[in-house]
Amino acid sequence: MNAMGQPADLKQSAERTIRLELQAIEALLQRIDGDFERACQLILNSRGRVVVVGMGKSGHIGNKIAATLASTGTPAFFVHPAEASHGDMGMITRDDVILALSNSGSTAEIVTLLPLIKRLGIALISMTGNPASPLAQAAEVNLDARVEQEACPLNLAPTSSTTASLVLGDALAIALLEARGFTAEDFAFSHPGGALGRRLLLKVENIMHAGERLPLIKRGTSLREALLEMTRKGLGMTVIEEADGRLAGIFTDGDLRRTLDKGLDIHNCLIDDVMTVHGKTARPDMLAAEALKIMEDHKINALVAVDRDDRPVGALNMHDLLRAGVL
Repeated sequence: MNAMGQPADLKQSAERTIRLELQAIEALLQRIDGDFERACQLILNSRGRVVVVGMGKSGHIGNKIAATLASTGTPAFFVHPAEASHGDMGMITRDDVILALSNSGSTAEIVTLLPLIKRLGIALISMTGNPASPLAQAAEVNLDARVEQEACPLNLAPTSSTTASLVLGDALAIALLEARGFTAEDFAFSHPGGALGRRLLLKVENIMHAGERLPLIKRGTSLREALLEMTRKGLGMTVIEEADGRLAGIFTDGDLRRTLDKGLDIHNCLIDDVMTVHGKTARPDMLAAEALKIMEDHKINALVAVDRDDRPVGALNMHDLLRAGVL
């Protein structure tokens, strides 16, 4: 037999914890019923925010639930119930919905708030492990988060119960997200600093080289002048336009290598002889992520941005997308 703390004991303890918490989550499936639907409708019909309250470990879970709601289309924030009794109730309006978490349903700091919540007529949803508790009885609807056993071998430390509450909160947030028709672009607006925000909000016009920064020459220009323009603008390419201003083609570092491989005289060549005719293009109002896909699909490193009349207005390359965090 192994002494306590041996690898076999540690592994068994971890497996037992996971099994108990899985059982707690599976039990929730039987409780997604009319009460859950009524809780969703209360929030959907509200003109205010969801104010989440909870003490101790329930408070930590409540904080996460509030953050998940807020980032998925349901305005929400967390208020510490002890602070609510000392002024923070002023943050809550009659148009809001309170989501109160308490495993026992009798947490003193929350129960203290119940008369005031009722007096103000604020809608109250409880999430408890005891449907007969004061909190559950005071709520318009109770979300049953009871668990048969905590994963803690003493059945004391909040473990299975907090996991069940967290999962129930996620279920609530996602049900609301789908009911609101919340989109990936909506999500990006809530996460403008994240990778998804950059991919879904950043447009070609936000990162392209335009105006004086755009390397641009006319058809009929010598290759030597084209190379000078590429050097001046430092983009590794130049755009070629027709006499009427429409896009004629593009010449890149890759085109230059191919030109040298053919043994052409770069001093006497015209750009017309070596450019890529027209080439792939983007629109300024196109998502930068779409421009990236065009480059990846066609194995190219640069794109010309054109307007509706096929006139070049900008250019960008892979380095621009990398700097912008799209790549």
